[in-house]
Amino acid sequence: MGAMDDGGSAWGTAVDSPTEERNERTRALDQVPTRELLELINAEDRLVPGAVATSLPHLARLVDLAAERVARGGAVHYVGAGTSGRLAVIDAAELLPTFQLHEGVVLAHLAGGHSALAQAVEGAEDDAAAGRDAVSAVGAEDVVIGLAASGRTPFVAGAIAQATEQAAVTALVTSNPRAGLLRHVDVPIVVDTGPEALTGSTRLKAGTAQKLILHTFSTALMVRLGRTWSNLMVSVVATNEKLRARTVTILCQATGLSRPDSAAVLASAGGDLKVGLVMALTGAEPAQARAALERSGGVVRDAVRATTP
Repeated sequence: MGAMDDGGSAWGTAVDSPTEERNERTRALDQVPTRELLELINAEDRLVPGAVATSLPHLARLVDLAAERVARGGAVHYVGAGTSGRLAVIDAAELLPTFQLHEGVVLAHLAGGHSALAQAVEGAEDDAAAGRDAVSAVGAEDVVIGLAASGRTPFVAGAIAQATEQAAVTALVTSNPRAGLLRHVDVPIVVDTGPEALTGSTRLKAGTAQKLILHTFSTALMVRLGRTWSNLMVSVVATNEKLRARTVTILCQATGLSRPDSAAVLASAGGDLKVGLVMALTGAEPAQARAALERSGGVVRDAVRATTP
């Protein structure tokens, strides 16, 4: 029994990570009034943006590497288990309607598959072979980003090992600066959020940090790929009434046209916001604007530059 009690193999090996340490600031978590309980958690949450800020130089490198490869036909693969994997699935899914991104450009691989989105799949995160299988088709033009709060998830480790063997760019997003896996990736992204308010519950600060890293990375990647105009979502897919109204608003904001005039331009453009924007900014006819966008790879700024007399 003694060997098991002190971290023997029957009960797993203790994880060496700040995320598993006890938080001295929240020891009274179960004894304080509800308002104070919430304030304790909120005080810990406020530490996350500062921790994320320290990772931005490495994140910038990852964005640039990913943009280069996606522009050449490569893909970005997120790999994670539990909260990490679920956040990855959400981020990847939201890129399709927000930026009119084609399927297969940014993909998420969740340990345990789609069923793990709604409930835990026992043992899924410990399956390194499944991690390898998840990215078995990647190549040198692809990017594999592992997400693991403790930096040791076998599913993620297996994926990174496989990606490395196939010459893909690799990265790890972790809240553990001591993670051994950091030595095996091209781009280490450490967001040291420290001990959680509830010891070991990495869906709290570590999860928040991963969400910030993911949406910052993917938004910056879309900007670098030319899927925005200024800070406007000109690639949005108008699939419902709210988004159709938003496309009119975006055209108004980008051009200074009135809503009726913007709506008329969009109608002439067949509802394509990018085509309408090039038309409004250059005076081009729909066919001319569409052709300019095709030549520019869908980048509005380049299409406008090429079309303007």
